[in-house]
Amino acid sequence: MTSPSRQDAPEGSFILLHGCAHNPTGIDPTPEQWEKIAVVIQEKNHIPFFDVAYQGFASGSLDTDAASVRLFAARGMELFVAQSYSKNLGLYAERIGAMNVVCSSADAAVRNSQPLCFANQTSILPKVKSQLKSIARLMYSNPPIHGAKIVANVVGDPNLFNEWKAELEMMAGRIKNVRQKLFDSLSAKDKSGKDWSFILKQIGMFSFTGLNKAQSENMTNKWHVYLTKDGRIILGQMRIPSRCHHRFVP
Repeated sequence: MTSPSRQDAPEGSFILLHGCAHNPTGIDPTPEQWEKIAVVIQEKNHIPFFDVAYQGFASGSLDTDAASVRLFAARGMELFVAQSYSKNLGLYAERIGAMNVVCSSADAAVRNSQPLCFANQTSILPKVKSQLKSIARLMYSNPPIHGAKIVANVVGDPNLFNEWKAELEMMAGRIKNVRQKLFDSLSAKDKSGKDWSFILKQIGMFSFTGLNKAQSENMTNKWHVYLTKDGRIILGQMRIPSRCHHRFVP
């Protein structure tokens, strides 16, 4: 949220934010930067919409990775949080998640006497529950229950919940280890003087390598190192013994 953003976005705009482990860059705002972002959004009466797809994969802690969302809620802001369990619970095929809406009051969440309008009113979410029901009805009516029951069982059982948190911490630690090894190997093999420290400044599952389309395709076609054409690579797919290739173009 820079000064131009403050001026250009109309008051009451939806502002999409990644809660943690930004995809694709791997760069998250610092706590101080989150504070500044919150101030700008609040000044302009914007509506924060958090995409939280990788909670636990940034720091290894569910609580730490929820800090940005909790900061906005603590400031009394109304907001949306789209939360996914596809990655952090290994339920990718189930497409399970939740829409969480923080309202100014319980009344704001359920009352339906006014049309849904977001700007220039005491509550930006005057009839959230009924509106979400209407949207869900048109899209899928009732969501599949299998994935939801798995999530409910895990988060509802203290032993399973603690086991899940421990596994998240272990996986986040593994990703950090892969990130460090990738940096070490590239720094040791590359004699061009390139600064690879950006890899260590990123966080979460992804590393945004800076490779262009031709370089990315060369890595895939020649070396079977699979990354998207914009240069994003998933560190979770890498193994520590993997060979390190530092030449990106023929």
